[in-house]
Amino acid sequence: MATALSVDRLWKRFGAMARAAVSDVSFAAAPGEIIVLLGPSGCGKTTTLRMVAGLEQPTSGIVRIGDQPAYDSENRINVPPQKRHIGMVFQSYAVWPHMSVAKNVAYPLARRGFSRADTARRVEEALALVGLETYAERSVVALSGGQMQRVALARALVYEPSIILLDEPLSNLDAKLRLRLRDDLRRIIKKLGLTALYVTHDQEEAVVIGDRIGVMKDGKLRQMSDAVDLYNRPADLFVAHFTGVTNTLQGRLHSRDGAIGAIDVAGGGGRLLAQLGSGIRDGESVTVAIRPENIRLSEPQGAGSDINKHSAMILDRYFHGGQSLYRLAALGAELEVVELGTIPRFAQGQAVTITLTPDLCWSYPETSESASLSDPH
Repeated sequence: MATALSVDRLWKRFGAMARAAVSDVSFAAAPGEIIVLLGPSGCGKTTTLRMVAGLEQPTSGIVRIGDQPAYDSENRINVPPQKRHIGMVFQSYAVWPHMSVAKNVAYPLARRGFSRADTARRVEEALALVGLETYAERSVVALSGGQMQRVALARALVYEPSIILLDEPLSNLDAKLRLRLRDDLRRIIKKLGLTALYVTHDQEEAVVIGDRIGVMKDGKLRQMSDAVDLYNRPADLFVAHFTGVTNTLQGRLHSRDGAIGAIDVAGGGGRLLAQLGSGIRDGESVTVAIRPENIRLSEPQGAGSDINKHSAMILDRYFHGGQSLYRLAALGAELEVVELGTIPRFAQGQAVTITLTPDLCWSYPETSESASLSDPH
């Protein structure tokens, strides 16, 4: 049966005067939910996972597995890692090179005193789950990297843990294996109904595997949401940039209509409508972020009433086979636009019209990277 996981006000400092490696992080995973922690190196995601595992002791906070505290600083509870009933898959394969595949997978069961018959049954089931049922007697050193990671996954699952923790499990694999195994990982975890906490720096991996994604920076959890919300309503400028925004415009808020504001772009670039970040006052300087795939290109059009349509000039075009990347001059700045398709529609030097959707242009206070978007509902 799947088990809930909750982290409440978790802090970690590695020295009394050190900056917090993890700063007031809270989130909860429902039974059977896959939570992914995403962020650059040093953001605190692996430290958070290791505190859930019991491999690092938090400075303060609470970790609950199911309805039982695994760590509670106020009540001085700290359950040892081996008693938290969790499975772990690491970045390195961490297999025993002198053992066969079956013996590697059976190792956690031997330490827990399972019978020989029960061990054989569980090992067989775990290997079948990861597609290695015919490799049981093979030496692990004869396996590929992807197969070794499958052995590590089978070993983590064989004793039916309450929760599985995965720390960058695909980062040592080549690109083709990584794509194949990331799909298999989600399928296997969902088939077993496990609650999972998954750490990665790879955005595509996070989107494919996670039910919800938490973006971290400098020890803080900046946003926790499903992938659609994360990509279409980034909570702050860091989340926007980290998830693929390459276009930013400087401007000033002219007026507002609910959650949509009219922004005067700096340098006489024109005016556009954009989703307003919280706390932005009329006349305040803002940064507008726009994804390259959210800008639509069309043939030149005459002047109209839509203030989110603007004239542009194609400066460069780069054909990537299945898509074209354009660099263009518009709104007094240079913007990047991505169009899918195997035939580029526009040439360098061509005049075009760009159309921007207000809900997909996000404005943030110019001086505050962490400003939240206002709720349009």
